[in-house]
Amino acid sequence: MNKRKELTMDKLREYLDKKNIHPSYHRLKILKYLMEHKTHPTVDMIYKDLSKEIATLSKTTIYNTLSLFLKEGIISCLTIDENKIMYDYNTKPHVHFICIKCGCVYDIHLKCPIFDKEIIEGHKITEYHIYLKGICKECLKNA
Repeated sequence: MNKRKELTMDKLREYLDKKNIHPSYHRLKILKYLMEHKTHPTVDMIYKDLSKEIATLSKTTIYNTLSLFLKEGIISCLTIDENKIMYDYNTKPHVHFICIKCGCVYDIHLKCPIFDKEIIEGHKITEYHIYLKGICKECLKNA
C-alpha cells in the first residue's frame, strides 16, 4: 500500500480485501497503527495505545492479528532479544539501528550487497536481519 496516501479506513479495508483478509474493525485499527507508527512497536505498546480508544481490544486479538499479518507478508517481526518482539510494516530489505541507551529502533537506509542476492555460495537465503547497535543522535545530543 502506498504510504503517502492518506490512511482512510476505506483504503485500509480495500487493502485487506485484496489480501483476502476479513477487514474487521480491530484489524483495520491495528494495521493503521502499524503504518503510522514506525517505532517498531511491541504487542504491549500497541495494546497500551489502542485500548484507550477500543475498549473491547485484547492482547489475544492483537497477537492473532499480527500472526495473520505476518503469515500474509503484510508486516515483519524483529526479535532484538528473546524477551522483545517488535513489529514492522516496512517489509522491504533494510537495516535496523538499535540505541543501546534509550532502546529505540530506527530504520537505516543503507546500500547492502546482500539485499540483491537470493543465493550466496550455493545457500538459498530465505530471511536475514541486519542490526547496528550504538548511541542514537538524540541520546548523543542529550549527553
